[in-house]
Amino acid sequence: MPDATHDTLAALRRGDLAGARTLRLPAAGLTAFPPEIFGLADTLELLDLSGNALSALPDDLGRLKRLEVLFCSGNPVSQLPPGLGNCTALSQVGFRGCGLTDVPGEALPPRLRWLTLTDNRIAHLPDELGARPRLQKLMLSGNRLRTLPDSLAGCENLELIRLAANRLDALPAWLTALPGLAWTSWAGNAFEGDAPRSAAAAIPFADLDLGPLLGEGTSGRVHRALWRSGATQQAVALKLFKGAMTSDGLPEREMEACLAAGAHQNLTGALGRITDHPDGADGLVMPLLPPGWRVLAGPPSLASCSRDVYDPALRIAPAALLRLVRDVAAGLAHLHARGLLHGDVYGHNILWDAATGAAALSDFGAASVLPDGPAGAALQRIEVRAFGLLLGEALDRSDADFSDAAGLRDLERACVQADVGARPAMAEVLRALS
Repeated sequence: MPDATHDTLAALRRGDLAGARTLRLPAAGLTAFPPEIFGLADTLELLDLSGNALSALPDDLGRLKRLEVLFCSGNPVSQLPPGLGNCTALSQVGFRGCGLTDVPGEALPPRLRWLTLTDNRIAHLPDELGARPRLQKLMLSGNRLRTLPDSLAGCENLELIRLAANRLDALPAWLTALPGLAWTSWAGNAFEGDAPRSAAAAIPFADLDLGPLLGEGTSGRVHRALWRSGATQQAVALKLFKGAMTSDGLPEREMEACLAAGAHQNLTGALGRITDHPDGADGLVMPLLPPGWRVLAGPPSLASCSRDVYDPALRIAPAALLRLVRDVAAGLAHLHARGLLHGDVYGHNILWDAATGAAALSDFGAASVLPDGPAGAALQRIEVRAFGLLLGEALDRSDADFSDAAGLRDLERACVQADVGARPAMAEVLRALS
């Protein structure tokens, strides 16, 4: 048990945490729910019990009347605890990697907004899931689902759904009619087609000199590296994958999509895939972006749920804004033409030069192969909404009265409109921006 967790647990048992709004007890070795937690019923808003050995939670969990966020990932819980449904303020629930097989309808709290059930053994979801009108974010990758409840067709506020690595025979017809949906993934299901062929090189790990860590995400770590190929040397970025299921899906599918995307100046595509890593790790060698490029935004917070968090001081000059959104649109139009959906078009996945607006879209963890024909075109319009939201966020951080602002606001409205079929294709968006 980490020292900080040990100290927190001891303080809880002494009664020293009266009035606490947050309680974090990860990896505390708990085999039973500490009854002292109920002493915080009038104030507790966030409870983190991840990484313990809890097999159940109390049926009277509803006594925690102010609880809004509950994290229980990594506990051996086979059934989503029915007591959650009595927590009237609970909006975010996380049970990742628990071995869950059963999700009773009565376990779903009435104010549910964000549900994470990634990496479990769930084969069926209850119809009650679609009767949660606030539902905005639904993480279901890495389960055994063959179908989804049709009641989800009524979830007009659902903006993000992760369905990768399940056993779905097809995507439900209602998915492309959801007016708010902007981010989805389905890689690794039986119906997904083959990714476009890639001619990327196989790069022996011994040809790479590993440099400093540039960044880390849920699927892997990115290092600066030097690639020695014959008599030439090239500075590159090397992403080493952790190999575990992520909320978006399987790292193997991320690598395939990144390679299939091909070369494009507005994508952080791959130069090749490594071979012969001493620990058997998978990895991609990618172009190294210019120094000074940075991430456009931070990932969503507990409060923002499905929307990125921007630096409050960020201001984007009009010329840089135009370059930024054109570059992202160009990268997306290329992906769609290649038969790929990015699935995660967010500011936190965009690297850019704040001075010029030059940008590249990164992170293919949620990418999926599009079906042919009208079905693929409809799914592309989901991603068009994600682009429209990004465009609006950029405009909110620029001068309201520059010459192109009104036209860009019209384009934003066209991209995010509730009628999915009426949204423009990304190729049309790119032409409008060009």
